[in-house]
Amino acid sequence: MHYFSRASLLGAAVFALSLSSGIVANSFAKEMSIEVGGAAMYPSKNIIQNAVNSKDHTTLVAAVKAAGLVKTLEGKGPFTVFAPTNEAFEKLPDGTVATLLKPENKTQLTDVLTYHVVAGDYSAAKLAKNAKANGGKLDLKTVEGEHITVEGDNMGGWWVVDGKGHRAKITIADVNQSNGVIHVIDGVLLPN
Repeated sequence: MHYFSRASLLGAAVFALSLSSGIVANSFAKEMSIEVGGAAMYPSKNIIQNAVNSKDHTTLVAAVKAAGLVKTLEGKGPFTVFAPTNEAFEKLPDGTVATLLKPENKTQLTDVLTYHVVAGDYSAAKLAKNAKANGGKLDLKTVEGEHITVEGDNMGGWWVVDGKGHRAKITIADVNQSNGVIHVIDGVLLPN
């Protein structure tokens, strides 16, 4: 018969607890993707679960809620979202965001937001590979129905161009989500 002292049992329990805590903390740290807007973005969370934590995307999140797109962007996907920052929305003419957020403009708001979403999972590497295969530009059909173009520049930067020719730079690429990927952009894309 083996007898263990209370101290040795307590020591074993503390060791087991610290080991399991270390494993949990380590797996959580491994999961961490990229920090956006002062918050960690986790690949196990969906687009909405991550976006609501970014201080740089409060306008986008408010717009998604006003347009009734939360359930869609929480869905299975996969989606590629070109996510404008608050500063990107501030570049629009005065009053544009307030006007879009009015209930009577929900259809127009939905069109603007879904113009930033592409069905499928397009990592930066996939965007670059497909653009290179097409002469340096990649045409993508948005969920809204119109097209955007992704193109590189000679400095290694990547840009998203809307149908009106407005360009938004990808400032943070490959923010992986459980239902797709987000690429942060510095401008708002507008459909025709």
